[in-house]
Amino acid sequence: MTRRSDASGHSPSFEHALVLETARVTEGAALAASRFMGLGDKNAVDGAGTEAMRQLLNGLDIRGTVVIGEGEMDEAPMLYIGEKVGTGQYEVDIAVDPVEGTVVTAKGLPNGLAVIAISERGGLMHAPDCYMDKLVVPPPAAGRVNLNWPVEANLHVIAQSLGRDMEDLMITILDRERHTELIQRVRSAGARVKLIGDGDVVASLAVGVRGTGVHALMGSGGAPEGVLSAAAAKCLGAEIQGRFIAEDDAMRERFREMGVDEHKVYKTDELAPGGQMVFSATGITYGELLNGVRHFAGGARTHTLVMGYATRVVRFIDSVHLEEDHARVTIRV
Repeated sequence: MTRRSDASGHSPSFEHALVLETARVTEGAALAASRFMGLGDKNAVDGAGTEAMRQLLNGLDIRGTVVIGEGEMDEAPMLYIGEKVGTGQYEVDIAVDPVEGTVVTAKGLPNGLAVIAISERGGLMHAPDCYMDKLVVPPPAAGRVNLNWPVEANLHVIAQSLGRDMEDLMITILDRERHTELIQRVRSAGARVKLIGDGDVVASLAVGVRGTGVHALMGSGGAPEGVLSAAAAKCLGAEIQGRFIAEDDAMRERFREMGVDEHKVYKTDELAPGGQMVFSATGITYGELLNGVRHFAGGARTHTLVMGYATRVVRFIDSVHLEEDHARVTIRV
């Protein structure tokens, strides 16, 4: 039997072996974090999700290195940058956000997620923990926009690519004071704005999936989340462009140490260059793209989006977890 390879000549076996196991990792993190949903304790939410994800990663057939994690070793007790996980055969780099949206999850608000991306060694950029100016567009606009262009020019390209009028566009932007001018320019151009409190990874995911009602993400957010968004965009055929923001001389020195150019616009294949890529996200709280964890007597139900780049498969997985020996549930759509 001849195996199909991707454009870079890689066998898809890496993705076949790990894609469903990766979904199990984000499901486990989401289930653990959901136990603290709505209780107002963001540290408990993050701690539960992180510890569950760490334990599950250590059970995978991988020799993994965390390149995007919960901080440096001296700042984070679990899933820190550089941490080694797993004892298996596949040498991989890992980007994680065990709970994207700790505050929204603690408050019971929408769009809390457990997120992970896995690629071969060198397949995910080790991004500094700083802000990044971002532009995320859907597949029809990929390769046609430019972060260096004026906002209005990119909006016109997105509208043309989607065959829509400007007033039909919905642009997601983090609700921050630093985005006041950006929001005004988007609205002045005729497009609408969807303001979000947190969670630009799920916002980036929504841009790449038709039917979510959003057509681009603009503005600055976390650079590590930009790498996760790049992994998702790559699998979906969408595009992210990002520019790292140095807020002081110490960060500029950090950029020099890591080989990061603050003046360069990094594109999807530079942020996530891997020829093989697995991305998984499981909803913790309800959102437009993924349902949150729903508990019932003796178990819970999860909703996950998991994708493979080389295998070109996107799966939505609706799982029922029976957590007690005698748990029973009536399955319904």
